[in-house]
Amino acid sequence: MKSSISKMYMVAAALVLVFMGCNKDDDNNDPATLNLRLTDAPGPYDEVNIDIQEVEVKSNSGTLMMSVNAGVYNLLDFVNGADTLLATAGIPAGKVSQIRLILGSNNTVVIGGQSYPLSTPSAQQSGLKLNLHKDLSGGVTYMLLLDFDVARSIVETGNGNYILKPVIRVIEEAIGGSIHGTAVPADARPLVIAVTGTDSLSTSCDTITGEFLFTGVTPAIYDVHFYPDSPYVQQSIGGVVVNNGALTEMGNINF
Repeated sequence: MKSSISKMYMVAAALVLVFMGCNKDDDNNDPATLNLRLTDAPGPYDEVNIDIQEVEVKSNSGTLMMSVNAGVYNLLDFVNGADTLLATAGIPAGKVSQIRLILGSNNTVVIGGQSYPLSTPSAQQSGLKLNLHKDLSGGVTYMLLLDFDVARSIVETGNGNYILKPVIRVIEEAIGGSIHGTAVPADARPLVIAVTGTDSLSTSCDTITGEFLFTGVTPAIYDVHFYPDSPYVQQSIGGVVVNNGALTEMGNINF
């Protein structure tokens, strides 16, 4: 029998505790999280400045705009393993078919200290289209790394004119896995703690549906502990395997 106060002491006793709240209506509606990062390979220029204003994602659920850090990016700031977060969005589970970068007009290349405009007519009209056929699972966080190759992306046409014809490699990576389950009945309202080694995560269950969800979970084998309200009895489930890019479904946890 656990009171709300005793639950708080259990949380404080965890060696590493990351609070991850959850409020869901239906696990089929859990979005995937998509983070878009930008990196570059070195090139023979002083600067390559790209004016990124919007990022659009096309999936089998439709088209949506990502939350983007709009501005002018010098691609050569992100070489030799450096990168930056460009945009993020919650995406309905399903297949993503295309990413589109919509550029502004302030695109330039700097050579020998001299700045030249970069012509990007097609990109300004319809965006830089990156075809991608990637299935996203609900509750999982994904990272797409856009790796520009500036040495192959800039074409000199003569008379100091330069055109941007981007050569971009898209590197896909799932960031951890996720754990989902449902406390039955929802009135049990258990605190849920997932433990592996010295690391632990905690979350609470939805007070109406009883569901809980951990996202961005490091792949490992977890013991999951449930501390419900009185008069329900605490329980633990061991051997919960989390794989990268996958949802581990625990099903109903009956109290």
